[in-house]
Amino acid sequence: MSEPSGSRRLDPALEARRHLLDGYASFRELPDEVDVRWKAPFGPPEDWDLDVAPTAVAGPHGPVPVRVYTPRTPAPRGGRACLVWMHGGAFAWGDLDMPEAHEVARGVAGRADAVVVSVDYRLCPVPPELGGTGDDRLDERGRPVRFPVPQDDCAAVLAAVRADPARFGVDPQRVAIGGASAGAALAAGVTVRACEQGRPPWQTLLVYPLLHPGVPEPDAELAQALAAAPPALTFPPAMSEAIDRAMLGGGRETATPYAYAGLSDDLSAFPPTYVENSEFDAFRASGHRFAGQLRAARVDVVEVTRPGVPHGHLDLVGFAPAAATLDALAARLSQA
Repeated sequence: MSEPSGSRRLDPALEARRHLLDGYASFRELPDEVDVRWKAPFGPPEDWDLDVAPTAVAGPHGPVPVRVYTPRTPAPRGGRACLVWMHGGAFAWGDLDMPEAHEVARGVAGRADAVVVSVDYRLCPVPPELGGTGDDRLDERGRPVRFPVPQDDCAAVLAAVRADPARFGVDPQRVAIGGASAGAALAAGVTVRACEQGRPPWQTLLVYPLLHPGVPEPDAELAQALAAAPPALTFPPAMSEAIDRAMLGGGRETATPYAYAGLSDDLSAFPPTYVENSEFDAFRASGHRFAGQLRAARVDVVEVTRPGVPHGHLDLVGFAPAAATLDALAARLSQA
């Protein structure tokens, strides 16, 4: 496991922008112009020679849009490794164009000579505490989208890729699943379901994941890191509670391992797993706890803490630590 840097300072590129966040207690308070300046690209997007094709797969709640990223180089015999990838966004935000979806998919596919299938799962309503109406996104029956609808969408995509590997140009024995933040929660929940069905994915790749209802209490070291971070980059408990309600549609007592894999009583069938936490991120407590649960279940798990970064660093274009994370994900997919 990589230990945090202990410097209590953000990556230098972010430290140079820290002043933009002065005086703001949460990201919800940031004016649009400040948010744009904070997230402005640190460099140009990476250049990869890929075919990018929109399509859809059938799901229990209707078609699930996906975007398939395929290298243009000749495919190896038997097909390429594949990553089914889910972006984050607190289960309520995000799309296939955000860097955490598009740039991650491009970067991983290019680095690993792999196929990445990016999933446009159905989003839950934005909770009132975070500026939404709480009922603005409906499922096929006219009800607000809640668990297990997003999980069902992601499970349907994993199943479709494995059922028809020739359609996607992939090796059916090397289909991994992964995601960031809420997308990591979805990936882990789908993995739990697949394990119970006797068909775990090849690997599960989780970046700054939320894997328990309610963020676990930070240990002393993480508490110090959070205290040193700009408040606008942190997740107070009330925000975590709102995220849980948005997805679950009820109290945390309604959560199951399909929603939050950290609730599982038996993780022994989990595939090899990569867990990457961010140094200045309250969710690090959840990722660290889950990695410990996997180790206790004798699962092959690699846990890394990315130094100098807050939650969501994959959404920053041209950011060196984001590229380092993509290197790590691609290295996993390049395994024989």
